[in-house]
Amino acid sequence: MNRQPASALPKAKKSLGQHFLVDQHYIARIVAAIRPEAADRMVEIGPGPGALTRPLLETLPHLDVVEVDREMVARLQAEFPVDRLSVHSVDALVYDFASLGPSLRVVGNLPYNISSPLLFHLAASAEAIVDMTFMLQKEVVDRMAAAPDTPDYGRLSVMLQSRFKVTKLFNVPPGAFQPPPKVDSAIVRLVPLALAEVPYQDAKVFAEVVARAFGQRRKTLRNTLRGWVDEALFNELAIDPRRRGETLTVFEFAALANRLLPTVIKESDD
Repeated sequence: MNRQPASALPKAKKSLGQHFLVDQHYIARIVAAIRPEAADRMVEIGPGPGALTRPLLETLPHLDVVEVDREMVARLQAEFPVDRLSVHSVDALVYDFASLGPSLRVVGNLPYNISSPLLFHLAASAEAIVDMTFMLQKEVVDRMAAAPDTPDYGRLSVMLQSRFKVTKLFNVPPGAFQPPPKVDSAIVRLVPLALAEVPYQDAKVFAEVVARAFGQRRKTLRNTLRGWVDEALFNELAIDPRRRGETLTVFEFAALANRLLPTVIKESDD
């Protein structure tokens, strides 16, 4: 296994959930999966000591990175000239990715402790994004890509699949990191759907329907959506109210949200 010497690495901070990728085989596989091209406008989240940054800059004339750890920021700024690497010293959870311009490609080894909220934050900028390729905890990737009526299918699956095509690429073992995490990791690609392909009409109403349906996972839709959806509406949409939220497709959730939208608008006007 070709690994970066431990002495060359900074000390990982547990508070930031840091695990540094050091296995050159997996670094090469991830870069090959990203397929960087010289014309790409790309941003890397959480570059750390630069395991992906260096090979990406072998192709890219310029790369933006978002890094919250000031020690890592200083190391990156010392190693790379500003015309090649723009370092944004800010928390990715609050960074405005759309400010980097359109046709953005987003990559990175995401901190596992903030992965879900960060994915939802990035979804808000989906119109400016071409694709996203991330390393995440394998369990999270399995949930992201899960099909309806499977154990991993849940709110995260529905919310992301309603806005992105989600594809799991390959697993990465704990031994590829220093220090090794206690879980397996995986690489996932997300490609935004065109606006015409997004199945819902109102994002907030859709998110509320999904949240309610999964709020009490073992209960039927008749119970979780009580007060919002009546028997007549279930019948109109050919959805059995005895089903549970985990059995509905993204398009069935969207049909419920879209049918409820006029009622929600009327209630807000009143």
